[in-house]
Amino acid sequence: MEVADVCFGVRRLVAAFLPRATAREARASSRRTKREQAPALQRCALRSVTGIALTLAPATALAHVEGGTAAGFAAGFHHPISGWDHILAMVAVGLWGAQLGQPAIWLLPVTFPMMMAFGGMLGLVGVPLPHVELGIAASALVLGLLVAAEAKPPIALCMVVVGTFAVFHGHAHGTELQPGTSAMAYSIGFVVATGCLHLAGIAIGLAHRWQAGRRLLRVAGAAVAAAGVFFLGRALR
Repeated sequence: MEVADVCFGVRRLVAAFLPRATAREARASSRRTKREQAPALQRCALRSVTGIALTLAPATALAHVEGGTAAGFAAGFHHPISGWDHILAMVAVGLWGAQLGQPAIWLLPVTFPMMMAFGGMLGLVGVPLPHVELGIAASALVLGLLVAAEAKPPIALCMVVVGTFAVFHGHAHGTELQPGTSAMAYSIGFVVATGCLHLAGIAIGLAHRWQAGRRLLRVAGAAVAAAGVFFLGRALR
């Protein structure tokens, strides 16, 4: 019995000692880890700063070269949103697509920028296109009437209508390129701006799912058509 008592006491002593020893070892290990991590973090920070410096150096050196590209994109982006005739026609494309639903809701906003880019290329290289201003004004009138009437012709005809008007808008953008700016960046700029206007029209057109929204969209289409009449009269002067 005495031996058993001794063994039992030893076991209790070891059990009481081990948690404290384990805790001390854990704290010591944590301190060692922090000491080992400090130089590594310093090296990582140094590499990061060096990398940023190396990245900014060529960017600064090329800032003058990239100036024409940046100016071209800014000018191209600004052009479609600088005139109400462009804005209303492009928003009307999104409204009409939303009224028509799938697949027109994405086909029309894709067709317009593609054909507009083609028209812009014609304008950039100097290919003449007659009655551009009339075509732009007519686009607002016709697209507004289509939205007001909630017209649903075959999708192929919708794409032809939208694509035809897009050529006039693109040609007007292309002829406005200023000397010293990047033609590619300018083209990307007005295509991106056009896409944003289409998305705005689609977002508004989502109201079509409600009866009151349908009526509001038709009123909006009538307003665009009325503006188109004004634009048409101005173009005919």
